[in-house]
Amino acid sequence: MPASWRVKMTRSRAKAEAHGHFAEFVALTYLRLKGYRLLAQRFKTPQGEVDLIMRRRDVTAFIEVKARGSRDHGVEAVTITQSKRISAAARFWMARDKISNRNFCRFDIVVVSPYLLPHHIENAFPGDA
Repeated sequence: MPASWRVKMTRSRAKAEAHGHFAEFVALTYLRLKGYRLLAQRFKTPQGEVDLIMRRRDVTAFIEVKARGSRDHGVEAVTITQSKRISAAARFWMARDKISNRNFCRFDIVVVSPYLLPHHIENAFPGDA
């Protein structure tokens, strides 16, 4: 592979990553306004990663953030494989967080689209997917 291709791929990857981090910031701000408290951001485990882990009252939400041109495309972007990885990472979190173990947990999606408020979908997919 020519060096110019690697540079181009690195730049596009960095741009996509920056776009994703901005979408996470928008989603985090929106959810805080709804009364959620941040527990972890970009929580990584050997099994997978969760973008945001937040709590509101007695509910712990494992949240996948998608930046897409439309809400439908954002929801469709969470594949079965991805939901399994998120679920595995959530189990890892729950093993070390006693409050999550005692209370209700769910898996949400927040879609960030241009010129629209973020779209928060509660219980977007089952945890045992």
